[in-house]
Amino acid sequence: MKPIIEVKNLKKSYGNFTAVDGISFTVEKGSLFAFLGPNGAGKSTTINIISTLLAKDCGEVTIDGFELGKQDKEIRSRICSVFQENVLDDLLSVRENLLLRAGLYGKNRAQAQARLAQVSDLMSIKDILSRRFGKLSGGQKRRVEIARALMSDPQILILDEPTTGLDPQTRISVWEAIEKLQRELNMTVFLTTHYMEEAAKADMLGIIDFGKIVAYGSPNQLKAQYTTDIMNILPLDLDYMEKFLQEKGYTPLKKTDMLQIGVKDSSEAWQLLKQIEGQYRAFEVIRSSMDTLFLNVTGHAIRDA
Repeated sequence: MKPIIEVKNLKKSYGNFTAVDGISFTVEKGSLFAFLGPNGAGKSTTINIISTLLAKDCGEVTIDGFELGKQDKEIRSRICSVFQENVLDDLLSVRENLLLRAGLYGKNRAQAQARLAQVSDLMSIKDILSRRFGKLSGGQKRRVEIARALMSDPQILILDEPTTGLDPQTRISVWEAIEKLQRELNMTVFLTTHYMEEAAKADMLGIIDFGKIVAYGSPNQLKAQYTTDIMNILPLDLDYMEKFLQEKGYTPLKKTDMLQIGVKDSSEAWQLLKQIEGQYRAFEVIRSSMDTLFLNVTGHAIRDA
């Protein structure tokens, strides 16, 4: 099946500053694709271009087979974006806001009402439809903004840092809504984030840094490629175990009465445990993290970028 989004050698500069530097990637229909990177890495510039809001310098972008720059009207009918800043009217109710947006998307009154019923159920906002948008909490506003995007019945939902500024519990509720969209509508979701735990939920992940995609693949593929799990072993005989591990090709690190080695995954750890059965008091396997992945790929922590 042809990808619903295809980007080839995309570039965008502002004067002497290169915001997007020749990136290429694809997004499969119905998948969750995430751009992980620090502020200023090129995430927002990329989605602004894909959303037809910003002209590219060069490169090719196709959305559901339509070419950016030549068939933008068709592209806009298939995508809708939710940016970091709210765009709905604080003085109108949630219902008024969403019906107004539906009209702007070309729906008649009956179509708008029908779509509102669907979207309010999907985003769990039925109980706040009569409330003024400006009186809602941050998490409620975010869910309503996603509902606003869904009123156009898009094939692709683009979310720019959808949980930035939200407390942890509210972030969870927003993510539950995103996962519900994928589960019930098979919605293609393209999001940008600088939260490691959000990037780990993606089907495919692009790590972007200084305008370049420096790693691309599923979270598990990238972890396997760029990180190792840590296995700590408390042996009965430290010297014997150290020699045994060295003979097996490991480079054990001594930590008091414990040895630490890197293993590819838990399967490798279990295979090793079978070989040293009866020769250790305790062990633990520490899974590699997205923070470690980003650090190994880029050479710096995301907060230092």
